[in-house]
Amino acid sequence: MHLRIRTACAAVVVLGLTAGPLAGTALAAPSPTAVVRETVSPETDKALREALKGLPDKDTTAALVRVGGKAGTWRGSAGVHDLASGRKALEHGRFRAGSTTKVVTAAVVLQLAAEGRIDLDGHVQTYLPGLLSKAFEPINVRQLLTFTSGLKPGATLGDVNGEGYERRFETLTPEAVVASSVAAGPAFRPGTQQKYANIDYTVLGLLIEKVTGDTYEHQAAVRVLRPAGMRHTSFPGGPDPRIHGPHNRGYQILADGRLVDATEWNMSDRWAAGDMISTTQDLERLLFALFRGRLVPQPLLDKEMFTLPDVPNATMSAGLQRYELDKDTVIWAKSGARPGYSTVIAATRDLSRTLVFSVNATDAKSEESNPVAERILWATFGTG
Repeated sequence: MHLRIRTACAAVVVLGLTAGPLAGTALAAPSPTAVVRETVSPETDKALREALKGLPDKDTTAALVRVGGKAGTWRGSAGVHDLASGRKALEHGRFRAGSTTKVVTAAVVLQLAAEGRIDLDGHVQTYLPGLLSKAFEPINVRQLLTFTSGLKPGATLGDVNGEGYERRFETLTPEAVVASSVAAGPAFRPGTQQKYANIDYTVLGLLIEKVTGDTYEHQAAVRVLRPAGMRHTSFPGGPDPRIHGPHNRGYQILADGRLVDATEWNMSDRWAAGDMISTTQDLERLLFALFRGRLVPQPLLDKEMFTLPDVPNATMSAGLQRYELDKDTVIWAKSGARPGYSTVIAATRDLSRTLVFSVNATDAKSEESNPVAERILWATFGTG
């Protein structure tokens, strides 16, 4: 049982303006875990405290954790606000939430579907004429939501091993990202495979704007952020590379081994697929509001977000990913990673156990799971 849970949890993770190299920067002395409140079992409490011990270390400079649900609550933080000062990490700090943005985007699309303004079986070519070339067969909205569209990844400013560091203040518009994908042609016939990529949700962002005549950011705010009570969540506002409000610094190890401050970074190439800035408290509110049917009508929620598409080896629904920990336990989750920041939101369908964490990983986009993140996941879902 433990091995299966560890494997599933590891899979979840694998999903200043003048900042310069910090090579040779000494790590601050490990900070104690700050537990604000805990009502979980003693076993879970002990495992979570152990998960956060010793930060900062070579893999992680800070971690913020919220566990909730019927099985009890736990709040903890560890690590440092920044390596230079060694100050204690801000427990309520904001961070780049990465691809957890897709949960918000999916909820907006499904709301519009519930209102009859979007037909999930309707085609991209109908809603956004001229966006795709004649090389593409009809792609419907549901296929974008479930990563079964066959679109190839679009252009990026780079993120693997921090390869986009030198370009972090450049701008790449959603239209340019999609145009580069279209130019590459289809990867497979729509509806025949599932392949995770940001491009599907970039197109969904354009669809939201076309249907509503409004910006993606405003629609996300009025339809999801405000109803869920996410008062400290925002979007960068185009090319703005800053995280506004209190936040912990993020660091990234580059391919050449340098450790650099990655806090300021233009996320325009991620947009509706991954540029949201949030807090652990706000993302926990998102989980509860979404799973309880407050954001998407319950029948549509169950059909689209808690049902997998009928394609081989599918694990992803509209905005979420399904993990079977054992025959009795299934969690629905979404991970997100940007340089310096790694995030996970996860919960059982009945909300008996929920988890939100932000880990300031020094290699957030690595294919290898972050050890601290894996320990948090194990402590939350692998204990009583």
